[in-house]
Amino acid sequence: MNISLPSLMSQLLLGLVNGSFYAILSLGLAVIFGLLNVINFAHGALFMMGAILAWMGMNYFGINYWVMLAAAPVLVGLFGMLIERLLLRRIYKLDHLYGLLLTLGLTLLIEGAFRSVYGVSGLGYDAPELLDGATNLGFMILPNYRAWVVLASLVVCFATWFMIEKTRLGAYLRAGTENPRLVEAFGVNVPLMITLTYGFGVALAAFAGVLAAPVIQISPLMGQNLIIVVFAVVVIGGMGSILGSILTGLGLGVIEGFTKVFYPEASSTVVFVIMVIVLLTRPAGLFGKEK
Repeated sequence: MNISLPSLMSQLLLGLVNGSFYAILSLGLAVIFGLLNVINFAHGALFMMGAILAWMGMNYFGINYWVMLAAAPVLVGLFGMLIERLLLRRIYKLDHLYGLLLTLGLTLLIEGAFRSVYGVSGLGYDAPELLDGATNLGFMILPNYRAWVVLASLVVCFATWFMIEKTRLGAYLRAGTENPRLVEAFGVNVPLMITLTYGFGVALAAFAGVLAAPVIQISPLMGQNLIIVVFAVVVIGGMGSILGSILTGLGLGVIEGFTKVFYPEASSTVVFVIMVIVLLTRPAGLFGKEK
């Protein structure tokens, strides 16, 4: 099989772009599960909300991409905080299955509401002028917007990892989930901290949605297929592992991209094959902790 270097590099870039979305979405899931013990099946719907809010901002109010890249995560994060306060807080002491079923129900409600307004045909969203066009690197043509997606994703992912793993705030978050009474004794408002954590986790999903808007056709159902892969990424990396979600998301995106070159028929299933192998050999995931 003769494969040209430009073709190989273009698939590597495509894999990195997809891996960037996997990384941000799985990071949000890992934050929520690792700190709140909630399996947030609504993540895909909130990813879609970020993209549609960007489209609404542009088409209804003339708000550009850069403003919506900051505003959409804030709006979806506030919506997520409302969900946590009114619904999720009531089921924290129950089995994880209740959280999964509740967020699955929320997914159907959110997707159904947007589908009744916009249908399922898809909405177009142009990349900002600043990132329009491509750069000739000699061995390949690099689309500027896709390069931005990878860069922005890496910065957000590793900034989040640093905040949770290396700062005092992150230490409070981890301690608050393990021993909330002890943390409250130090004057920390643990319920508010948990609400903010959930809001931050879903804001990451919305951020990924705005990044994806010029790349993936916007649709109320755009999060459905993606969230299944993202759950596989989280399982492979290790449930609740922040760094594991980031590295696994990027790595699996690249593997998926290369599979499209060498064996296209397996590109849609390679992630799940890897998941099965990991579950059989290391049930806690590549970066998870064995109990």
